[in-house]
Amino acid sequence: MAKKNILTYEGLRKLEDELQDLKVVKRREIAQKIKEAREQGDLSENAEYDAAKDEQRDIEARIEEIEQILKNAEVVVEDEVDLDKISVGCKVRILDIEFDEELEYKIVGSTEANSLKGKISNESPLGRALLGATVGQEIKVEAPVGEVLYKVLEIQRSN
Repeated sequence: MAKKNILTYEGLRKLEDELQDLKVVKRREIAQKIKEAREQGDLSENAEYDAAKDEQRDIEARIEEIEQILKNAEVVVEDEVDLDKISVGCKVRILDIEFDEELEYKIVGSTEANSLKGKISNESPLGRALLGATVGQEIKVEAPVGEVLYKVLEIQRSN
């Protein structure tokens, strides 16, 4: 059985928009590039043709990847997230006890994770440890540097 891809509504919308763009805009652009490269004659030594075919392969692979994600998608309705405990779709404020530093993260499915934007996967070590935790609770996370201790300060809706 295929793995369920947990997505927020925002993540679902982004994937659907990207898929639409790839199928409508990018496919047309790449078909035009291939056509122009073919018109240049000998395909055996035509670098532009080879590059266009490579790009076409990449686009088709991404389309297939997105379709697979969407086929097995389970959308989290963020308005219905239980704020008593941490779950996918909520935003959390935690305290790194060792460094006395407050951090804020949104818990998302693995396909949406982007640590630079404060979105951590429910499958990451920190995300997994946070799931089910409540305000005031301390959690331990195994990290490459050893065990890290966090305290949950706040759970809120992410939208």
